[in-house]
Amino acid sequence: MTRYGPMFGPDVTFLGVGRCDLDDAETYAGADVVIVGAPFDGGTSHRPGARFGPSAIRQACYLPHDGSRPSLALRVDALQDLRVLDAGDVETYAGDIEGSLRAIEDAVARVAASGAIPIVLGGDHTVALPDATGVARHHGFGRISMLHFDAHADTGDVEFGHLHGHGQPMRRLIESGAVRGDRFLQIGLRGYWPGPDVLDWMAGQKMRSYEMTEVVARGLDTCLTEAYGIALDDCDGVYLSVDVDVCDPGHAPGTGTPEPGGLSARQLLDAVRRTCYELPVVGVEIVEVAPPYDHAEITAYLGNRVVLEALSAMARRRKDAAEGTRWDPARPLLDGR
Repeated sequence: MTRYGPMFGPDVTFLGVGRCDLDDAETYAGADVVIVGAPFDGGTSHRPGARFGPSAIRQACYLPHDGSRPSLALRVDALQDLRVLDAGDVETYAGDIEGSLRAIEDAVARVAASGAIPIVLGGDHTVALPDATGVARHHGFGRISMLHFDAHADTGDVEFGHLHGHGQPMRRLIESGAVRGDRFLQIGLRGYWPGPDVLDWMAGQKMRSYEMTEVVARGLDTCLTEAYGIALDDCDGVYLSVDVDVCDPGHAPGTGTPEPGGLSARQLLDAVRRTCYELPVVGVEIVEVAPPYDHAEITAYLGNRVVLEALSAMARRRKDAAEGTRWDPARPLLDGR
């Protein structure tokens, strides 16, 4: 089979971490985390461009790409304290949804089967279906819960005559049994879609969706605490799906379907950090970063920092588990520790 190599950007790894080849298991044996690019935007319903997201996320940083990023808050260097490798991009083609999804699922499943945590750089949210399915193939269908940050529910059925697209992956995941509806937590929903019929289907699956009005009224931390309790009930791990449009377009303009009134960048980063510190996260994705609509790389930088916050929190979680300590977010930075 002919392989074309990087198709949507330069051949670089995430901030200079080591490379691996998913066709050679020895190259990622013993890895803690493997980053996988899924540059597919053939499922977009409005503005395409997320195929360039993985490249933009990998590169978006003003610091040297030297495979080191000490976290000021968490006092770990995730790129050093964890063995983080980058497998590059899965080869995907806008005109072949089914083939692209199969290739992404197989890539993620290989990573999960190796014992590493896959972090997938999208791509549009269509890739959530193969991403979470690939993880479920290793951990067991129905054994992982989903924590889904998004402006949109992505639970449509047939959209534009197709079963697959970025507005439908969560319905397909629940229908397949990969993720249980009653362990599906959505945070940040708002706007004017979907309609009552889709909401009725979601209620029938016992999904829990925190619309922004509820998040504002009750507080994000309160909603997260409640969601964590549901996510950990009778499940072995949590899959974290972050659509960058969960943030207000002022904080993430470079995305295909922007919806005003979302989270701030600070809220999202704090939520990702807390999630990956407190929960047994078995997979992460950051999707819908679309550089053609970005301004001053605002959205690419946010996507990059989502990955770094997830990694840093995982490293801190491991360190505290080994040392019997616990990180305190309220502790002063300069206190002699």
